[in-house]
Amino acid sequence: MDAFTAGLLHRIRTTQTDLTRARETGDDYLADVEQAELDDLHRLAAEHGVEVAAQAV
Repeated sequence: MDAFTAGLLHRIRTTQTDLTRARETGDDYLADVEQAELDDLHRLAAEHGVEVAAQAV
């Protein structure tokens, strides 16, 4: 795995964790921000052929 892929997968995991935390604490604004970031990261992964299905669980 190259550095780009590893970094991208790390950012997806971190963002997913942050999104879960925002939802659990009821911070709707932060949840929206984190969801948008996660969507962008998934788009970027798809554009570069990075499989993230197992990472997003």
